[in-house]
Amino acid sequence: MNGNTRSNIKPGMQVSIVLKQDQRSGKITNGIVKDILTNSMTHPHGIKVRLTSGEVGRVKEIF
Repeated sequence: MNGNTRSNIKPGMQVSIVLKQDQRSGKITNGIVKDILTNSMTHPHGIKVRLTSGEVGRVKEIF
């Protein structure tokens, strides 16, 4: 599943995100969703989430 649709993402799911500072390199960070920060139903670059570790980024892949 891709991370562009908000309804695909729920707190507690394991996801891969790209942090703001890693957008140029495309470095992926894995973690568990704590909060969903994007209010719209879809976003072309991925739904923005906060992980349980406190990191914030856009979802690229859902496991």
